[in-house]
Amino acid sequence: MLWTLFTVFVIVALLLDFFALNRQGAQKVSIRAAAIWSLIWVAASFVFVGLVWWGLGGMGPDAAERAIANDKALEFITGYLVEKALAVDNIFVFLLLFTYFAVPPEFQKRVLMIGILAALVLRGVLILVGAWLISEFHWILYVFGAFLVFTGIKMWWAAGQEPDLDNNPALKWVRRKLTIAPDYDGERFFTKIDGKKVATPMLVVVLLIGIVDVVFAVDSIPAIFAITTDPFIVLTSNVFAILGLRAMYFLLAGMHERFHLLPYGLALVLVLIGTKMLLIDIYKIPVMWSLLGTATILAATMILSLVIPPKPGEPTGGAYPFGGKDKDGAKKAS
Repeated sequence: MLWTLFTVFVIVALLLDFFALNRQGAQKVSIRAAAIWSLIWVAASFVFVGLVWWGLGGMGPDAAERAIANDKALEFITGYLVEKALAVDNIFVFLLLFTYFAVPPEFQKRVLMIGILAALVLRGVLILVGAWLISEFHWILYVFGAFLVFTGIKMWWAAGQEPDLDNNPALKWVRRKLTIAPDYDGERFFTKIDGKKVATPMLVVVLLIGIVDVVFAVDSIPAIFAITTDPFIVLTSNVFAILGLRAMYFLLAGMHERFHLLPYGLALVLVLIGTKMLLIDIYKIPVMWSLLGTATILAATMILSLVIPPKPGEPTGGAYPFGGKDKDGAKKAS
């Protein structure tokens, strides 16, 4: 029943999202609309976990069933919070790409929709593979834990540094394989120059978004398996975190500079979750403590970001590979 409920909900949500996208056409998403949709997605997630809790006997007379229902609900909420937090970092990378390629605001939502669909497919595949690996090889949990700790340390040292997209291997590979037009042609992926079919910057952005999806999926899947190895909770918490990604992007796109310390918080969360996984056979840290630790770290870094101003010269944007500046000094694709 719960699998059916989840499947129906995701299909309906995606259809509504596509319908709204096609109806609105190419126009900029307002902060107000993004805030409303973000609240709707968060509310839907908690309604779903409430149904899961109820369906597992959270209100039933059996104490054992109530305990299981409570544990699964906590696992979902913790996993959802961790994945949502990692999605924020994902959003900042999307923002960097959109700024780097000067993607017009009215075209960004379609690119994000494609990225979300790709992320859903990738997460589903990786979760199935991860669940199978854990069921067959228990020691893989230690590999996941070590990977999370390493990723967290690496994220900590990289925080505050200017990303060098010009020397990014993925972008270099795309440039070698494709002839790229200097201008956008609406939302088209290909255009014609002198009768020759060439790729637009829009296609390059979509390809790089797909690569980003792969990288973040590899980071986030071990993180959720540190919370629970239940495939249902792993998949549903991931999917619900991703479904609201597009609305959250437009909500946070204008506020990324205010949360300049958040990458440090995300790094600490990854180290915390990785350590929990490494200690799984020595001491099993309760899910409630994982939830409280994650929420405290993220809340603290967001509050500190508002209290402590960024250092002078701290990087806030990127460069533009296809153009220069217009007459008003604004960067654009030439």
